[in-house]
Amino acid sequence: AIEGGARVDVRDEELRTPLLLAVLGDHVEAARLLVAAGADPNAQDRREDSPWLATGVTGSVAMLHVLLPAGPDLTLCNRFGGVSLIPASERGHVAYVREVLRVTDIDVDHVNRLGWTALLEAVILGEGGLAHRQVVELLLAAGASPD
Repeated sequence: AIEGGARVDVRDEELRTPLLLAVLGDHVEAARLLVAAGADPNAQDRREDSPWLATGVTGSVAMLHVLLPAGPDLTLCNRFGGVSLIPASERGHVAYVREVLRVTDIDVDHVNRLGWTALLEAVILGEGGLAHRQVVELLLAAGASPD
């Protein structure tokens, strides 16, 4: 359908794009095709979710690498005022946090509307298990402020 001229950024009733749905469903190959066809990684839906922001929610490192060539806006915020690193840290997505810190210049100390950083979310909302401890270590090693 894409080769036939289908619009890659068509929206459903919730303003979700095919790329956002592919990211949420972890359909990596579909996302790769959509990105190659020019899909927007920053297109936000009614809830202010975007394909790029959703990678932090899902924690998919493969999807992170699919979307990076499309030039996602690393400063784009979700409805809570957070960048992708914040939900990834809150959910304990160790591999994602490690990779997004390694391959991007995302702001490790970005403050959301609640006044929290990725570090605070990992500590306060995490359950304190190994994954969240590793996320905390990664954030601190990347220069996150403990204050």
